[in-house]
Amino acid sequence: MSVLQEKVSKNDDSNTTLSITTPITPGSDIPDGGLTAWLQVVGAFFLFFNSWGIVNTFGAFQMYYEGTLSSTASAISWIGSIQGFLLLIIGVLAGPIFDMGYFRTLLAVGSFLTVFRMMMTSISTEYYQIFLAQGVCVGLGSGCLFIPSVTIVATYFSKKCSFAVGLAASGSSLGGVIYPAVFHQLQPKIGFGWATRVIAFIALATLGICLVTMKRRVTPAARRKLLDMQAWKEIPYTLFTIGEFLGFLGLYIPFLYISSYALKKTHASEELAFYFVPILNAASLFGRIIPNFLADKTGPLNMLISCSLISAILALCWIAIDDVAGLTVFGILYGFFSGTFVSLPPSTVASLSPDLKQVGTRMGMSFSFAGLGLLIGNPIAGTIINLDTGDFVKAQIFCGVVVGAAAVVMTFARIAKVGPSLIAMA
Repeated sequence: MSVLQEKVSKNDDSNTTLSITTPITPGSDIPDGGLTAWLQVVGAFFLFFNSWGIVNTFGAFQMYYEGTLSSTASAISWIGSIQGFLLLIIGVLAGPIFDMGYFRTLLAVGSFLTVFRMMMTSISTEYYQIFLAQGVCVGLGSGCLFIPSVTIVATYFSKKCSFAVGLAASGSSLGGVIYPAVFHQLQPKIGFGWATRVIAFIALATLGICLVTMKRRVTPAARRKLLDMQAWKEIPYTLFTIGEFLGFLGLYIPFLYISSYALKKTHASEELAFYFVPILNAASLFGRIIPNFLADKTGPLNMLISCSLISAILALCWIAIDDVAGLTVFGILYGFFSGTFVSLPPSTVASLSPDLKQVGTRMGMSFSFAGLGLLIGNPIAGTIINLDTGDFVKAQIFCGVVVGAAAVVMTFARIAKVGPSLIAMA
């Protein structure tokens, strides 16, 4: 029978460490397949569905709030930004907690907060209430679910790691299609409150699947700090983390403002403008599976650099689009290539980590910096967008430049890891 013992001790440099004792079980090698491993992918799929999937839905809520609240577009965008920020920054704590063996605790807390926050949102009428319920509470719950969703898959797969994580991450895309459609179709018929409660009930049912199917692999005893400061001495990891910050600074600007852009610049109807968010998310579903499948052959960092560069170019091309057909093509292409920013970093961090027992901690540290970018990027865009005149150019340039800068910094991370060779796997 497994026994978990915890104790807090002091090491030689007086830093607090946690000593975790678990039995070493036979067959501790990474299985890279099998029923149990693929069930983790199914469970992680629904964790993504209810973490990033709901965060990706905020573009639909943004459009609704702009018409019902007296707040500015920039102020409303802070709700979506705080969601994504907390989702990622909570990883600083969730990663070590996962490494310590409290996976099911994270799952239970995250599931409760996910359902609770949507119920609270359904009865909110003021900006501050929505900010607390849909912004803060959503972020906390999603943060508890996100790190386990990527970390547990990485411990079950090696050669197929990127593909497995990509399949799991596609849940965020499906959630980003289904949840906005549910809200858009039900809100005019049954009202904001009940439309939001239906989303909460869907989350409750799908998170139940996670609680039934997911199981953490037992790891050997270890002594570790809450933060792995050694990681910052590794140039590839540090540069990659800076690249993540820059990428998330601009990544979600199209997701948040494409519907408003469609209304102002292409003169699309409100019905049609709404569907650009699901188009982006539907395209990103394939963008989280196909590139990840290829990444197992080329290396996750190589694939992420390529997709980041293409996303930056597409963001700048967005400036010239003034019709529905062009915006639809942009939405499909940008959704596909930008999807890798969520699906490939987990396997990239795993490939940059010499010890998989520390991968949860390292992912949490890296994603926390990505969260800072997400926190400030969308409000910056909201400040430099003029909805009255339909001027989005400054935000589009900002998006293209920072995502392009992310590709450049990640290229330096690749060089630091494998050298300048164009054919080296990284």
